[in-house]
Amino acid sequence: MTPCRLALVALAVLAHPAWAQRIWEAPPQAEPEPSILRGVGIDQRLDEQLPLDTPFRDESGREVRLGEYFGEKPVILSLVYYQCPMLCTLVLNGLASALDVLTFDVGKEFDIVTISFDPRDTPQLAAAKKQSYLQRYRRPGAATGWHFLTGSAASIERVATAAGFRYAFDPEQQQFAHAAGIIILTPEGRVARYFYGVEYAPRDLRLGLIEASEHKIGTPVDEVLLYCFHYDPHTGRYGAVVMNIVRLGGVVTLLALATFVVVMVMRDRRRQQRRVTSPSPRVRAR
Repeated sequence: MTPCRLALVALAVLAHPAWAQRIWEAPPQAEPEPSILRGVGIDQRLDEQLPLDTPFRDESGREVRLGEYFGEKPVILSLVYYQCPMLCTLVLNGLASALDVLTFDVGKEFDIVTISFDPRDTPQLAAAKKQSYLQRYRRPGAATGWHFLTGSAASIERVATAAGFRYAFDPEQQQFAHAAGIIILTPEGRVARYFYGVEYAPRDLRLGLIEASEHKIGTPVDEVLLYCFHYDPHTGRYGAVVMNIVRLGGVVTLLALATFVVVMVMRDRRRQQRRVTSPSPRVRAR
């Protein structure tokens, strides 16, 4: 503590002990947010159309258009950069962990497009990253369904802006400041769902893919779950809808009661038929 503050505390003790306690326990002022983080985040752009004519290079170095990966299946979009020291790896690891539990298969029910937002990244880096996650995933068909792309600053900015993904380059650290999350897109390339953070619930991921596919994938059980759970764009998660659960519980209860009544009526009818067809004891004695 500086001499000036010590003197101030001493005067406060002589004047009023309570003042001294307030001065001594005064909370430190919060450090201002770094200016680079003010332009970083993920904006909700639900139903926004991604520019599918944007050029990129795939992990083999081949020139491609983003639209090559759309048309039939929903797509999970992950915006990372391949030389990221920590956060991007956590995003991809979280996605891979959710995929391990998900019963849908990459390349079958959906595809994944991972785009580096660092124009310095090369197809060689993309190929190494793809090989790493294919070895972890180990499901057939994943090589043709999970794509790692690189591109120019203009191409990256065009897609990131449409997706609502804001990032910034720190020249001092030679790193990017960015948010963490993944985006689910429809087969037509429209933004359907956002999932924030570095961990993604497999149930939420499954429901998001089903909705993005316009219910072309999934089971009747999934339809029931979609009735009971609603996507909250503010949290990027599916939450239970209480009234829908109550309604569903009422329907199940009515069906159970109806089934019980039908079973009891059928049982009574069978008993009556047995009494009519069975001979009396006197007839048996003769």
